[in-house]
Amino acid sequence: RAWADTYGLPVLVTNCSNNYGPYQFPEKLIPVVILKCLRGEPIPVYGKGENIRDWLYVTDHAEALYAVLSKGRVGETYNIGGNNERQNIELVRTLCSLMDQLAPGGMTSASSAIVESDQSSAISNPPSKSFQDLITFVTDRPGHDMRYAIDPTKIRDELGWEPKEDFKSGFRKTVKWYLDNREWTDRILSADYKLDRLGKA
Repeated sequence: RAWADTYGLPVLVTNCSNNYGPYQFPEKLIPVVILKCLRGEPIPVYGKGENIRDWLYVTDHAEALYAVLSKGRVGETYNIGGNNERQNIELVRTLCSLMDQLAPGGMTSASSAIVESDQSSAISNPPSKSFQDLITFVTDRPGHDMRYAIDPTKIRDELGWEPKEDFKSGFRKTVKWYLDNREWTDRILSADYKLDRLGKA
C-alpha cells in the first residue's frame, strides 16, 4: 500500500478468513480432527471450543483471487469470506459426524487400521460408537482470539463473487478427500509431524 501511495505501483489487496480443503497440512484444526479420527487418538479442543471462525473452502478462495485480479479496481482492498461462521466445537462435532458417516466401519475400522499398519502410536482409547467420543478439551492458549470474521459484501457487490461451498458441502468434500487420499496423509505423517495443534505458548 505504501508503494502504491508513494510510487503509484498498481496493487490489489485481499484479506481472507480461515481456509480449508484438500492438501492442508496436519497442524491445522480440520486436518488434525480428521487424522486424529483415523488414528483413533484424542481430538484436542482448546478451552470450551467456543472460539468462532469463518471458514472458506480453498477453491472458493482461488476463484475469488482470480475475480480480484481480472475485475478488481487497482488500489482497492477486498475481503474474501466464506459466510460460514462456526464455533470450533461445532466444527469439530460436525467433522466427527461426517467421519461416522463416511469412514468405512467407523471407529472400529480406524482402530483396526492402526493395528494392521503397525503405526508407531498405539490407541489408548476403548472402543467407541462415535468419533465424537475422542473429543478432549485442553487448556486454552494464551490470548486466543474469540472471533475472526470477514465481511465479503464489497467483493460480492463489485465483482459478483460469492462462495459456492457452504458449511455442509465444503466439509463433506474435505473429509471425503482425506479419506480418498490416505497415501498423501501417510507420507506427511511419516515425517516429523505429530498432529499437534500449533500456537500454544
